[in-house]
Amino acid sequence: MELPTLADATDILARVFGHAEFRPGQADAVAAAIAGRDAIVVLPTGSGKSLCYQVPAVLASERGAGTTIVISPLIALMRDQVGALLARGVRAAALHSQQDPDEQQAAVKAFLRGELALLYVSPERAAHDGFRRMLPRTPIALLAIDEAHCVSQWGHDFRPDYMRLNELREAIEAPVLALTATATPRVADEIERGLGLRAPERVHTGFDRPNLRFEVRMLRTQAARLAALHEALERDGLRTRRGSGRAIVYCATRKTVERVAKALRSSSVPVGFYHAGRTKLARERAQLAFEAGRTRVLVATNAFGMGIDLPDIRLIVHFQTPGSVEAYYQEAGRAGRDGEPARCLLFFGAGDLATQRRLSSGASSVLLEQRRDQALAAIEGYARGSACRQQGLVAHFTGSEGVACGSCDVCRDEVACGDDSAETAAAAEALAPLPDAALETIVAAVGRLTRPVGKGNLARALRGSRAKSLSRGGLLTLPEYGTLAAYEERAITRAVDGLIADGRLCRMGRKYPTVWIPGRPVRSSEDRAGDASRPARRRNTRSRGGPVARALDAYRKRQARALKWKSYMVFQRRVILAIDRAQPATRADLQRIPGLGDAKIARFGDDILALVRQHGGPAG
Repeated sequence: MELPTLADATDILARVFGHAEFRPGQADAVAAAIAGRDAIVVLPTGSGKSLCYQVPAVLASERGAGTTIVISPLIALMRDQVGALLARGVRAAALHSQQDPDEQQAAVKAFLRGELALLYVSPERAAHDGFRRMLPRTPIALLAIDEAHCVSQWGHDFRPDYMRLNELREAIEAPVLALTATATPRVADEIERGLGLRAPERVHTGFDRPNLRFEVRMLRTQAARLAALHEALERDGLRTRRGSGRAIVYCATRKTVERVAKALRSSSVPVGFYHAGRTKLARERAQLAFEAGRTRVLVATNAFGMGIDLPDIRLIVHFQTPGSVEAYYQEAGRAGRDGEPARCLLFFGAGDLATQRRLSSGASSVLLEQRRDQALAAIEGYARGSACRQQGLVAHFTGSEGVACGSCDVCRDEVACGDDSAETAAAAEALAPLPDAALETIVAAVGRLTRPVGKGNLARALRGSRAKSLSRGGLLTLPEYGTLAAYEERAITRAVDGLIADGRLCRMGRKYPTVWIPGRPVRSSEDRAGDASRPARRRNTRSRGGPVARALDAYRKRQARALKWKSYMVFQRRVILAIDRAQPATRADLQRIPGLGDAKIARFGDDILALVRQHGGPAG
């Protein structure tokens, strides 16, 4: 049989998955798999790791070369992957402990008859002797090991059963793809040894995510963190049920999850919560409500998120610092998967490290204790660091810093001053109030602005900062620029708060806190040609879409309910927006929509075209 080529794989990518070309890193991983080579694939969260094995799996199945075995650590993740594949017309099944005996038997029979392109199993089942004895009875094309960092005791989520996966090599002769989003060079070496990989090709792309803005706040008490969380949700427009975008708030413990969710709910924030201590039904309801947009904020432990493919997460808040840079990067990386700007906010305090030590106090060896301590030192170094946040993350995984991102709190000179400890609070109280002349300077400066600005940026401009963020709104050209350099930034922001309380200034808009002159109209974006806020406004308009997008969103929800699918399995939000922009008139036009594919067009194509005809039209 003629060996498959990358062109054959690209045809599968387009025909089945609806994408015209591979993303960076995917083609190299696919090429290794179809050539029969082992590979370690390290791609950031949201960069499409699953296609690295799904495309070769479908190609192998169509050529009669056998089934691809996928080792996946979470049952929910298996279910989502299998459901999405079935929706695309790909024969897939899973074996896990939450199935009844009939379901398990049906999956085994289909596998042994060679009817499956992919079979998903847990590492625990894969390590079982009975499963290994079954493998030689049918051709196996590929072994894909997802979340492969779990094989390493130096990884952030070590699972002992991963250490036995190398035994599968005794039962089958097939290439192995080991995939993860979070592997340092040391962990990659451990993956190679632990899985018995044979001269594996190492595939990785850059770890930088330019659309993500990373920030750290030094906050000790829960009260201070709740206040900062409210501020972040307000700033990003996520406190109400209406609007676009979602937020995930990660906490280290179940108790904190419930406390934070209760506090947000008492402030009328549409919030749900998720942790492993809830019943299966409660977790599913919380997840479905979040995916459907009935709640826009989800408070969760790290039990939530793996395999979740929601493109419009605009904000990730770590209410408590996680136990490693790897865990932080994986969870923060769930923001902005649609490529649009998103924020990743980390709250840090020394108590977080103590919490993580307590959670891992059952470490079974000196080696694991050493790994934990080094991981905690690394996340503390990241939080307290004074270099570009994105650079710090990239350096952790690659050893090379790269270029500064220009958007994190360090690059924008917006690092919070200290924490909310008693000493800091006492120092703040000791700040002398500004004299009347300085207050007049503040009011005069605001009066010259072209648009409302944050009080922090205003204070920095009046002190003479050269931060890039001050170029917007005319802060760098104010006559008052640098005239209050003798005063601390905290003293100036406290003075701004006092002027707001006195009615001489006011807060404006949703970008809290923004400062403006009471009663003065704010010019529209059309009047402010060249204003830096205009691209963001246009981008947000595009992300919401028009009448076609709204009709398609309602349609996919109806279809998902009828088919008992998740809504993204019908088609993803990015597909809706692409249809809204393209206004397709024929099935041939639908073939050019990224992310649809033949199976979706066959099932939903006529309805999509009818909705476009009904709701579409020339752009206004």
